[in-house]
Amino acid sequence: MKDPKNMRGVGYSMILVSASLVAILIMGVAIGEDVLFADNMSRDSTAHFNECKANDFKTDGCEIYWDRINTEISGIYVDLDN
Repeated sequence: MKDPKNMRGVGYSMILVSASLVAILIMGVAIGEDVLFADNMSRDSTAHFNECKANDFKTDGCEIYWDRINTEISGIYVDLDN
Protein backbone atom coordinates (compact mmCIF):
# COMPACT_ATOMS: atom_id res chain seq x y z
CA MET A 1 0.00 0.00 0.00
CA LYS A 2 1.25 3.49 -0.84
CA ASP A 3 2.16 6.01 1.80
CA PRO A 4 -0.84 8.34 2.40
CA LYS A 5 1.54 11.32 2.83
CA ASN A 6 2.27 11.19 -0.90
CA MET A 7 -1.44 11.36 -1.71
CA ARG A 8 -1.81 14.32 0.62
CA GLY A 9 1.04 16.14 -1.15
CA VAL A 10 -0.59 15.57 -4.52
CA GLY A 11 -3.89 16.86 -3.18
CA TYR A 12 -2.27 20.04 -1.86
CA SER A 13 -0.54 20.55 -5.21
CA MET A 14 -3.85 20.24 -7.03
CA ILE A 15 -5.41 22.80 -4.70
CA LEU A 16 -2.50 25.17 -5.35
CA VAL A 17 -2.82 24.77 -9.13
CA SER A 18 -6.55 25.42 -9.04
CA ALA A 19 -6.05 28.49 -6.84
CA SER A 20 -3.52 29.92 -9.30
CA LEU A 21 -5.93 29.29 -12.18
CA VAL A 22 -8.66 31.13 -10.29
CA ALA A 23 -6.27 34.05 -9.74
CA ILE A 24 -5.55 34.16 -13.49
CA LEU A 25 -9.29 34.05 -14.19
CA ILE A 26 -9.94 36.98 -11.84
CA MET A 27 -7.21 39.04 -13.52
CA GLY A 28 -8.65 38.17 -16.93
CA VAL A 29 -12.12 39.28 -15.89
CA ALA A 30 -10.74 42.48 -14.33
CA ILE A 31 -8.95 43.64 -17.49
CA GLY A 32 -11.02 41.63 -19.98
CA GLU A 33 -12.74 44.61 -21.54
CA ASP A 34 -9.44 46.37 -22.24
CA VAL A 35 -7.63 43.85 -24.43
CA LEU A 36 -4.81 46.32 -25.09
CA PHE A 37 -4.20 47.07 -21.40
CA ALA A 38 -0.42 46.51 -21.48
CA ASP A 39 -0.11 48.25 -24.85
CA ASN A 40 -1.93 51.32 -23.54
CA MET A 41 0.30 51.42 -20.45
CA SER A 42 3.40 51.26 -22.66
CA ARG A 43 2.14 53.99 -25.00
CA ASP A 44 1.30 56.28 -22.07
CA SER A 45 4.73 55.78 -20.57
CA THR A 46 6.46 56.45 -23.90
CA ALA A 47 4.38 59.58 -24.47
CA HIS A 48 5.27 60.87 -20.99
CA PHE A 49 8.98 60.23 -21.62
CA ASN A 50 8.89 62.01 -25.00
CA GLU A 51 7.08 64.98 -23.43
CA CYS A 52 9.72 65.19 -20.70
CA LYS A 53 12.49 64.87 -23.29
CA ALA A 54 11.01 67.76 -25.28
CA ASN A 55 11.07 69.91 -22.12
CA ASP A 56 14.64 68.87 -21.16
CA PHE A 57 13.33 66.83 -18.20
CA LYS A 58 12.69 70.01 -16.18
CA THR A 59 8.90 69.89 -15.82
CA ASP A 60 7.04 68.36 -12.90
CA GLY A 61 6.93 64.57 -12.95
CA CYS A 62 10.11 64.18 -14.98
CA GLU A 63 12.32 63.70 -11.92
CA ILE A 64 11.94 59.94 -12.26
CA TYR A 65 14.20 60.02 -15.33
CA TRP A 66 17.03 62.09 -13.82
CA ASP A 67 19.02 59.09 -12.62
CA ARG A 68 18.93 57.54 -16.12
CA ILE A 69 20.00 60.52 -18.24
CA ASN A 70 23.43 62.13 -18.65
CA THR A 71 25.06 58.73 -19.18
CA GLU A 72 26.88 57.28 -22.13
CA ILE A 73 24.37 54.44 -22.37
CA SER A 74 21.31 56.70 -22.66
CA GLY A 75 22.96 59.17 -25.01
CA ILE A 76 20.85 61.97 -23.53
CA TYR A 77 22.80 64.83 -22.01
CA VAL A 78 20.85 67.60 -20.25
CA ASP A 79 22.01 70.34 -17.90
CA LEU A 80 19.72 69.84 -14.88
CA ASP A 81 21.29 72.61 -12.79
CA ASN A 82 19.69 75.46 -14.74
